[in-house]
Amino acid sequence: MIEYRSTHTISPSQLERLFLSVDWASGRYPDKLAAAMENFETVYTAWDGDTLAGLICALDDGVMTAYVHFLLVRPDYQGQGVGGRLLELLKEKYQGFLRIVLVGVNEQIPFYVRRGFIVSENSVPLFITSLCN
Repeated sequence: MIEYRSTHTISPSQLERLFLSVDWASGRYPDKLAAAMENFETVYTAWDGDTLAGLICALDDGVMTAYVHFLLVRPDYQGQGVGGRLLELLKEKYQGFLRIVLVGVNEQIPFYVRRGFIVSENSVPLFITSLCN
């Protein structure tokens, strides 16, 4: 049974396993990920015993806009409602805000659209990054 928690303290090794399980380059920087989790305004995690099955985290301005930075679920837990539940927890927290913003990879867009997000027709996400894919 999956247990959902609000926490900012996650071990670098747990984060490394989760991020690398979905081939995210940031998993190669587990200490940076652990420090980042401490700095996010919101972090919800999904646990199956001692296994970090998924997480979502966001930054916000306190009143208007929340930015979802990460939403990821280990492949062996995908399709079981874990990502949807994490997203619902975040949406509940930010229900009084004017906007929740996230960047979805093309193949993930249907997942977000089914949960109420709208694809912008007049804007494109832009990045500067030093991580290699």
